[in-house]
Amino acid sequence: MPYPRPWRLLRSQIAYKHKWYTLRRDEVELPSGHVVDDFFVSERPDGAYVFPVTAQNEVLFVRQYKHAAGKIFLELPAGSFYPDQEQAQDAATRELLEETGAVLTQELVPLGVLHDNPAKDTSRIHLFLAQNVRVEQQQALDVTEEIEVVPVPLNQVLSKVLNGEICVSGSVSLCFLALRHLQAL
Repeated sequence: MPYPRPWRLLRSQIAYKHKWYTLRRDEVELPSGHVVDDFFVSERPDGAYVFPVTAQNEVLFVRQYKHAAGKIFLELPAGSFYPDQEQAQDAATRELLEETGAVLTQELVPLGVLHDNPAKDTSRIHLFLAQNVRVEQQQALDVTEEIEVVPVPLNQVLSKVLNGEICVSGSVSLCFLALRHLQAL
């Protein structure tokens, strides 16, 4: 029989449910026949990330506090969405506008969809490139957000990733994909 093989779901129940997070307890049978009765899966919304480049060849990053890590991070504009309620490109456009005040002047370029943590988490991250964005309004932040917009020259993005200044996985992945797409890598 070919390897690897999928597990068989025997039973699934919701252990905890909130609008932004659901914890599911699955009972699964492994290909070996062993049964695991407490395999926990986090059901979270997907994320949309955008690599926004201005006409001046600056990338609009955001600096904000992330409570789970207890640190302030430099990252790309991003946010959560439910794929059954909103398209990924609409979520990316919305998050760009809310977090930076920037608007699109041309279509988003989809660069990929990644699984964030497929062992224990259902969420995916949708990655987009936005070229020639223009800041046209104030940020529209929610009560949990305090965000500084940080324009970074395009030719400095790679060094900030490599020196660890940009270290959020979705942002790092999108930086490499966008730079390669732009042939700046």
